[in-house]
Amino acid sequence: MKVEDRWRRTIELADDRASVNVLDQAALPYEIKWLRLATLADVARAIRDMHIRGAPLIGATAAYGVAIALRHDPKSIDEAYATLAATRPTAINLKWALDVMRRRVADVAVGDRAAAAFAAAAQICDDDVACCEAMGQHGLELIRALAQRAGDRPIRVLTHCNAGWLATVDWGTALAPIYAAHERGLSVHVWVDETRPRNQGANLTAWELGQHGVPHTVIADNAGGHLMRAGRVDVCIVGADRVAANGDVCNKIGTYLKALAAHDNAVPFYAALPYSTIDWTLTDGAAIPIEERDAGEVARIRGRAAGGAWTEVDLLPPGSAAANPAFDVTPARLVTGIVTERGACAASREGLLALYPERRAAAT
Repeated sequence: MKVEDRWRRTIELADDRASVNVLDQAALPYEIKWLRLATLADVARAIRDMHIRGAPLIGATAAYGVAIALRHDPKSIDEAYATLAATRPTAINLKWALDVMRRRVADVAVGDRAAAAFAAAAQICDDDVACCEAMGQHGLELIRALAQRAGDRPIRVLTHCNAGWLATVDWGTALAPIYAAHERGLSVHVWVDETRPRNQGANLTAWELGQHGVPHTVIADNAGGHLMRAGRVDVCIVGADRVAANGDVCNKIGTYLKALAAHDNAVPFYAALPYSTIDWTLTDGAAIPIEERDAGEVARIRGRAAGGAWTEVDLLPPGSAAANPAFDVTPARLVTGIVTERGACAASREGLLALYPERRAAAT
């Protein structure tokens, strides 16, 4: 990813080889700040308080959290697993990464566990980059097909929340095809949902698209349906935090409404995600746990004041209650297709199994 014209990853092993540096997403878009995570508590706090976020990056960071914990105490695998698993309940990549780390150190001598864990975490990060880059290439073909029908005008993509390289180790999921198209000279314009209440679209997606030079416009969350009805959206591409075995897609709150509007206006609606986001243990999305975050995120908004300092203001009348479900589930029937590192498929059990035939026995 480009940060001030320099290629970086969202998470990097520190010079001491015993901790990691992560780009602090809570400081964006006004400050570029790197956090050093040196303890299990540091990692848990960074995930829980959304200094890092995005399902693939949560998993990668948790993997390094296990390694850091084992560096301090080689016998602490169970404590590390439990602590990190409790930070964010919806993104399945978190549990997936923790399960991988537990398996990698299970038969390793106690004295060698930390080194094995750091190697495993590095591999998870490298695999995530490769998956996202491959997703970009598969999604690029979808954009190319749209470009052939669009003529000279840009392909207009609507996305929700942040599913770019800030949500992964590099490249991103939903934005990977956009970056691939941009780098190949295809004209693309992105409608960026602000994504209340934490404004990941306005604060993060707009920032990273700007860093990469991709044309974009930030819109209020409720504007997407209007733009689709007016014929100003060619395709919707979103990420995912968990996908059930039948193709139901769980993503940031508000995604379901975009899918409904897309379906009503015959706009293709895709979800882009790596294999680690598919939860084969769930037959449908009804069983996906939905994180309920602090209602204060709805009641207040944070931004930069005229003088440049961060500030937070109240939005609600005194005494009004607020609710803050962080995710919703889009039924597979509203999803045109799913793009993974292995290609694009129908949002269905058979579609997913066609890409991952090795899962057929486990999914029956």
